[in-house]
Amino acid sequence: MKPEYACFHGAFKTCRNLAAIFSCLILISCAGTKLEKPVEKVPQVTQETEQTDTSETDSYIELEPGIEEDFNHAIILMEDGEYEIAIATLESVIEREQRLVAPFINVAIAYRVTGDNEQAEQNLSKAVTIEPKNPIANNEFGLVYRKVGKFAESRAAYEKAINIDPEFAAAKRNLGVLCDLYLHDFDCALEQFENYLELVPDDEEVPIWIADLKRRLGQ
Repeated sequence: MKPEYACFHGAFKTCRNLAAIFSCLILISCAGTKLEKPVEKVPQVTQETEQTDTSETDSYIELEPGIEEDFNHAIILMEDGEYEIAIATLESVIEREQRLVAPFINVAIAYRVTGDNEQAEQNLSKAVTIEPKNPIANNEFGLVYRKVGKFAESRAAYEKAINIDPEFAAAKRNLGVLCDLYLHDFDCALEQFENYLELVPDDEEVPIWIADLKRRLGQ
């Protein structure tokens, strides 16, 4: 099954100093591939320019020619499953421009998909240095920590993403999977899946998981 991942499209002359990522990023659904239960769902993200208070200093970043084009090319490579080439392209972008969070997150996703969790974690650390309250980066931390067996750290990362954005559906789903399959905290799993389903009512799998959890909990 082809993994799902976060994509940041669009102009790079976007907000830099705003406190919350969703003032600059719009969360949209993934490609629609059906997921087996152990596979955490990571949302696609569109990065778009929006109007901001012009009194805010240093709000926009002027980029060298070619950086945005290379970044968008890396996204296409990720969509085609060419993660190794995408990594090289994103590393080139990062070498030339280190003020933007999106390249660090996406290269971390590519590293995670290819099994290099150490590099994924390092790039996520750089992402949250730029933008500590970035729910996408914290959700990715949860995925990486879960893969390496750091379940307590994974839970904390998902919970941080949810605290930053209470409507971040993917993090709720991921936390539910973690609580169910890895922590065996079925009350946590049920709560997260029910909260997730309020945000994504068209998901056909999660109601099955909820019914199974209620059976195990004797509800």
